[in-house]
Amino acid sequence: MKVAVLGGGHGCYAAAAELSEKGQEVWFWRREASAFEALNANGGVTVRDHAGTRTVPIAHATASLQEAIEAAELVVIPLPAHTHEDLAAACAPYWRDGQIAFLPPGTLGSVLFIQAARAEGNTAKVRFAETGTLPYLVRKHGPAEIVVSAYATRLPTGVFPRSERDEVLDIIREAYPAVEADADILSGALMNAGPIIHPPLIMMNAGPLEHFEAWDIHNEGTQPAIRAVTTALDAERMSLREALGYSAPHFPLADHYTSDGDEWMYGNAAHEKLTDSGDWREKIDLQTHRYMREDTQLGLSMLVSIGRWAGHPMPVAQGLLALASAITGEDLYASGRTLERLGLASLDRASMTEWMNGGH
Repeated sequence: MKVAVLGGGHGCYAAAAELSEKGQEVWFWRREASAFEALNANGGVTVRDHAGTRTVPIAHATASLQEAIEAAELVVIPLPAHTHEDLAAACAPYWRDGQIAFLPPGTLGSVLFIQAARAEGNTAKVRFAETGTLPYLVRKHGPAEIVVSAYATRLPTGVFPRSERDEVLDIIREAYPAVEADADILSGALMNAGPIIHPPLIMMNAGPLEHFEAWDIHNEGTQPAIRAVTTALDAERMSLREALGYSAPHFPLADHYTSDGDEWMYGNAAHEKLTDSGDWREKIDLQTHRYMREDTQLGLSMLVSIGRWAGHPMPVAQGLLALASAITGEDLYASGRTLERLGLASLDRASMTEWMNGGH
């Protein structure tokens, strides 16, 4: 299958390498051709994981977004949510009928891509899919080297339009066999683990994050009091899903922290693999880091707005978002990824369901 991978982050390099190694023909896009100098000199992406170390060649490294999208059957966008708005506008002219865009995860980013294409006058019938996490626990260790601590084993994925879900998931499974059928992209967005894991960790570790040169929020930063808040926040997410009529499995985050519960998105004992790697001991700037700008500003605001739309209280999510707004000195709800800003808040539930199914 011909696949485009868009972006230059940790997950983008992992996707380009894994999909190439699986035999897909990959167009790997970054904005600047110079960003691929190290990759070209290296002969590909050097991968270190449970299988050892090897260098994986990439068929097409390109700085032409048009070339990458127009060549692909499947477009994979493993980028932070705060990149979606600009990228959606850049991609808008190039979509063509029958393509699939996969956002792992999405935070309702699919809506931005759909709206940008329509604003461009592009009426191509493109299908979109969103899942609950990046398919990799990965960090770049150089301009052409990555270390993958774990690969996702279960990826609950919602599709727009829902009426084409089964066909779309069959195609995505050629690249990611771990995808599982979720309902629609709203349900898929409510599987996003980032807004559940990261906001409590950065807010409740704010002192050590600002004091020490580096701090591992997933290791010494994950203490019982913080886990209690995370559990309460996740309970709000699952309760909201149920209020909207989405059925289990809801992939409770508690399963990520145990080795004997139901298998979570990265499999059992994934938390130990993450902390053992040491790759998440880092300096986190509470003003700029993606845990604030993606998972809090966009992810938590999304949860709060969906709760408001559904008439379902989200006190822990709203409280954490208020704390984050105080830390940053900004109203993060006003600038967040809300149903109001996406133009969906005026829909009633029946109209939302109709639209998610592929209606107008």
